[in-house]
Amino acid sequence: MVVSAQDLQDRAQAALHSAGASIESAEAAIRALMHASLIGVDSHGIRLVEHYCRMLRGGRVNKHPKPVLRQTGAGSAMLHGDDGLGHYAAYMAVEAGITMAKESGVAGIGIEHSSHFGAAGAYATWGAEQGYITFVTTNTDAMVALFHGAERFHGTNPLAFAAPVPGSRPWLLDMATSSIPMNRVLLHRSLDEPLPGGVAADKNGSPTTDPHEAEMLLPLGGEAFGFKGAGLAGVATLFSALLTGTTRDPNFIPMYGTDNIHEPRNMGHFVLVVDPAKFVGAELFRQAITGYLSALRGSPPGAGKVLAPGDREWAEADRRDAEGIPIDPDTARFLGYR
Repeated sequence: MVVSAQDLQDRAQAALHSAGASIESAEAAIRALMHASLIGVDSHGIRLVEHYCRMLRGGRVNKHPKPVLRQTGAGSAMLHGDDGLGHYAAYMAVEAGITMAKESGVAGIGIEHSSHFGAAGAYATWGAEQGYITFVTTNTDAMVALFHGAERFHGTNPLAFAAPVPGSRPWLLDMATSSIPMNRVLLHRSLDEPLPGGVAADKNGSPTTDPHEAEMLLPLGGEAFGFKGAGLAGVATLFSALLTGTTRDPNFIPMYGTDNIHEPRNMGHFVLVVDPAKFVGAELFRQAITGYLSALRGSPPGAGKVLAPGDREWAEADRRDAEGIPIDPDTARFLGYR
């Protein structure tokens, strides 16, 4: 069913408050989830509210976190998320990164003792909206096979990059390093719709399109070029877990399918903020990215329209803002639409 964006936001925020989330952490979560729901990434949008509410009530996620930033250098810091909703810690890290990058040019913020934070692109976008190139990544619990592998090893491990564009929304690349995110498998299960080919495998590691049989995902690139996705997944683990001293992919308490909903998962994330003014200069960068995107979009099309990263997402956001946001049956029931 399709519902208005404002009503969906209000109901989801009320659900988080009902589960005990603090005003600050609930607002951060809804802000990030609405970003995903508006741009069409439904797997990481409002449908996650039910899961977060269960984790808040179970004790896995701290209802009233007090994150603490520890600056370790001119351009580096660690942020302790106090096991709260990961969205809250991630927005705080971007904000701290911006403050530091104004002085140092580049700032890297490692996040520890956090939890699932939804779509990494929400935080990269916010940094770009403030005028900074922003990179955000996280590792997650193992659910993706290695190239030619037959067991779960990496998480879906997203990489999100965003850059400011004068007079326009940011250039945005937000991608999982798996063929698809596991939340999309869960969405297809809810809708009882088949998966695309070459994105998931059953318990034996054999490719399947049945969402009910899918036990693991395939890395980006599928059966032929999955070594690329598997390598990029390792980049996310390098920055988010190894550099921050947090949980590696195979050692996570599973996000789903476990009775352990009281123990924090100590998730790690990583944020990198770059101030263009400290490199080529703010004005020359604005001219450069404007010219680059103009040339990109003006490139002769082949089989379809040439788009810059983010073009499809922002067009979808405009459409959904005007026409409403589709939600799956499980989310509709949880939020009281049925």
